[in-house]
Amino acid sequence: MTTPPDPRLGLTVVHRRYVPYAHAHYAGNLVDGAYSLAAFGDVATEVCIRTDGDEGLFASYSDVQFLAPVRAGDVLEIEARVTRVGRRSREIAFEARVVCRGRPDRSASAADVLAPPLVATTATGTVVVPPPD
Repeated sequence: MTTPPDPRLGLTVVHRRYVPYAHAHYAGNLVDGAYSLAAFGDVATEVCIRTDGDEGLFASYSDVQFLAPVRAGDVLEIEARVTRVGRRSREIAFEARVVCRGRPDRSASAADVLAPPLVATTATGTVVVPPPD
């Protein structure tokens, strides 16, 4: 008899957030790569709450790829998808996409919707949750 697949596999959580100009660290209003990693941590917290009723703890990142710049004035869409479920660990695939981009070259408040979105950062992460009761 085969065991049914774990219902937590494939669970996907998506957050969106505006990148404030106060977070720009570099010329061209660029933000540092840690901004995407912090966003991954936030969405991973919701994944853990949904899968295990606990905020969980981040154990590691692997295969982090910075593929395109993230700039102040962007709107990011951050997606987390559960790819593996262990007894206490969960492996999660992350993707941060720029869905809107500020256009200060046109005016102080101009922005464009990007279609298709621009994939800025990807990573794989492992979180741990308390042991089951």
